[in-house]
Amino acid sequence: MSTIRVTTLDNGLRVATDTMPHVETTSLGVWVGVGTRNERAEVNGVAHLVEHMVFKGTPTRTAFDISEQIEAVGGHMNAYTTREHTAYYAKVLKEDQALALDVIGDMLQHSLLDEDELVRERDVVLQEIGQAEDTPDDIIFDHFQSCAFPGQALGRPVLGQPEIIGALPRDALVDYIGRNYSGRTMVLAASGRIDHDWLVETASKTFRDLPPPVDPAALDPARYTGGDFREDRDLEQLHIVLGFDGVGIHDPDYYAHSVFSTLLGGGMSSRLFQEIREKRGLAYSVHTFSGAYEDGGLFGVYAGTGPDKVGELVPVMCDELCKVAEDVTDDEVRRARAQLKAGMLMALESTMSRCEQLGQQMVIFDRPIPVPEMVEKIDAVDAAAVRRVALRLRQKAPTVTALGPLEGLEDYERIAARLS
Repeated sequence: MSTIRVTTLDNGLRVATDTMPHVETTSLGVWVGVGTRNERAEVNGVAHLVEHMVFKGTPTRTAFDISEQIEAVGGHMNAYTTREHTAYYAKVLKEDQALALDVIGDMLQHSLLDEDELVRERDVVLQEIGQAEDTPDDIIFDHFQSCAFPGQALGRPVLGQPEIIGALPRDALVDYIGRNYSGRTMVLAASGRIDHDWLVETASKTFRDLPPPVDPAALDPARYTGGDFREDRDLEQLHIVLGFDGVGIHDPDYYAHSVFSTLLGGGMSSRLFQEIREKRGLAYSVHTFSGAYEDGGLFGVYAGTGPDKVGELVPVMCDELCKVAEDVTDDEVRRARAQLKAGMLMALESTMSRCEQLGQQMVIFDRPIPVPEMVEKIDAVDAAAVRRVALRLRQKAPTVTALGPLEGLEDYERIAARLS
């Protein structure tokens, strides 16, 4: 019997619960179906700045009150912004779920967006951007994104650009909230010791002041381009990302892509880890990653290596990417499927993981995806599907991004030729 129930309130807010009667905690939060991709270019970073500013006080709570009230009962609260979603969530003991719901509802509807707080928080975000710039294995992914999707909303950084953040006026935040934070764009998700009917009744009272829905602006479509970005820095290592046009969340190859990524670079038994780290000692860190969006995606391989190793590392990366389409085995596919299923099923033991999964599924698919359905789709991936994905990824030009000592790194045309 399913533990999940969904109810839509009159204002469009969807309330989704995943009941775990044997636990003593509740995780709950609001997932908003907007992010950096919904910004206009001239206010890049406003979605992330809004996420910061709603914690800075309401007419009935100071910024300190918001954090102190949750932490005073032993709970914790946080938020994050991605290119397509924003989330505000808390985990508390079961008896404190009403408090958590009230605090989150108050923040999202009654934030003062105080001018003095905005001045300080702009500086905080500028420090965050500076910290990312000083962390090459972090900022390289922003460069990779912008190189793959140049001049597009999907290519702009989540944190924003310093020259824009430093001048963002309060009106820009008010406008963004008014356009994007309506019940129609939001999902209230909860998992743990939660009563669905109670949450629906309480939420209908708590979320009375959401802005009216506004017809969303058309999204800038994902147009993968690929290309080459290199920045010579005085670092001990060269950080490199080699990537490709990926698959979107609704793509029929979504699960096959996940199995391929896991098989190639998703663990210590993966091909890249074994060949690059274990057999050759070319890198400490090497792994695959992917980003799936509404209408497109990215797939990439990250590695960090010394200047004297890069001449060997990049050809091996390319070789392993090509070989998957030629000699993938049934045993490898079974192992990758098992890794994916185990990770998914182990996450079911966490109220926060289940809450986040539910919130994301409701925002993306407008329905919860049953676990047996996901398991069935993973199990349906065979070696032929993995080979198909491996070939599909290389149909368009690659994206090469590198930070650090560039001497020894092959030129873009040579790398692209290795993958053709």
